[in-house]
Amino acid sequence: MLFNSLAFLLFFPLVTIGYWVLPGRYRNAMLLVASYYFYMSWKPVYALLILSSTLTTWFCGIKMGADQRRNKRWLTLCLVVNLAILFSFKYLNFAAGIITDVLQFTGLGLSVPEFDILLPVGISFYTFQAIGYTIDVYRGNIAAERHLGTYALFVSFFPQLVAGPIERARNLLPQFHARHAFDGNTVTEGLRLMVWGYFMKLCIAENVAPYVDAVFNNLPNHNGTSVWLATLFFTFQIFCDFGGYSLIAIGAARCMGFTLMQNFKRPYLSPSVKEFWHRWHISLSSWFGEYVYIPLGGSRCSEARHQRNLLVTMLVSGLWHGANWTFVCWGGLHGLLLSLYSLKRKFLPWATLGTSAAARTVNVAITFVLAMLCWVFFRANTMHDALLAFNKMFTQPGLLFNGEGKPALLMAALMIALLIAKELKDELGWHRLDLMHSRRSWLAIASTAAMVIVILLCGNFSGGQFIYFQF
Repeated sequence: MLFNSLAFLLFFPLVTIGYWVLPGRYRNAMLLVASYYFYMSWKPVYALLILSSTLTTWFCGIKMGADQRRNKRWLTLCLVVNLAILFSFKYLNFAAGIITDVLQFTGLGLSVPEFDILLPVGISFYTFQAIGYTIDVYRGNIAAERHLGTYALFVSFFPQLVAGPIERARNLLPQFHARHAFDGNTVTEGLRLMVWGYFMKLCIAENVAPYVDAVFNNLPNHNGTSVWLATLFFTFQIFCDFGGYSLIAIGAARCMGFTLMQNFKRPYLSPSVKEFWHRWHISLSSWFGEYVYIPLGGSRCSEARHQRNLLVTMLVSGLWHGANWTFVCWGGLHGLLLSLYSLKRKFLPWATLGTSAAARTVNVAITFVLAMLCWVFFRANTMHDALLAFNKMFTQPGLLFNGEGKPALLMAALMIALLIAKELKDELGWHRLDLMHSRRSWLAIASTAAMVIVILLCGNFSGGQFIYFQF
């Protein structure tokens, strides 16, 4: 069930109203049923996978709480089962292709068969959320959740089930035990977040998607100028598609009294690559920091190991996004940029531009361009396409491809300009200009209604699923 579908626009109000109408002791049970229905609307058999992950991690958590001498065994069992499921559905064919290439290279002429496997929606998200819970129990950071229904709801909570934010048990689990009282202001705030999320998805991501697809899916027939514009558009498409989903998820949860973690914080206004990763997909980057980077040694080790830790973490992050060398290369490039930034800060502190407004603006521009160039690998269908795109960008200028026509390009540019204006306003702290949150209720209502009208008039409602559903 897509957030940008009529089915969800009927499902969500019914669930929210039902949640507030029901007595407190029935609310979690209703949310659990609704969450499984939400997930099964794609394919009912998917429920068996999320149920398997839920039962395994819940059982191992209980066992670790009961017998601390065998904690490592139960943690290992949990990791093996969950990662095996993830590998089987997401990386089996990728691994088979690598083995086949090696066999062909050695002259054996053998090949490993590949399987027609449909990737279950959101499997990477709920698997990592469940694994994070188990590691936290193992470390003694939280107590094991003994109520199976409550834990199952933690894993399957429908607003953030298929594309995050990847929640921590210490934040979300206690909220399922709390008694939520209806608060009109909280519901209103949630709805406003959802409205802005829909604006990002429908008015920006979906409006630039046709141009991006037309260029990147047919690179040999486009010149460098068109590839540059398609790359710029994709830079905003990926942010607005995923950032829009996150805001809708956070807003939907807020309408029922739940608080999910912030997933994006104006990433394209970051003055460094390091800060970019503190602002982009925060729930995932902090997950890798907490469960991969720090266990490897983080920065509290020799400089060589520190650089290795950065590269390994980002390579794994790239592979998490997809079973394709393009994603591995994307993650590796960001790891290299983080490594270079770290080395520059340590050994060349004089090379920084300073902290003035002008210096920060230059740093933001440099970081934005670097992130945009890295997105070429993320969007390209193959490594060959990525290299071809770079070749055209730097060697083959020409007339701009108009796509669906200049009006469509101008509409996309206008919507992006509105987004940039809001991001700058929030970054600079100009809260008085935030009309949707004005203390004057009539102004807040009018501005929110105006935004809904903009979505209805300028939004593209013919688009498909959110990009991150494939991860």
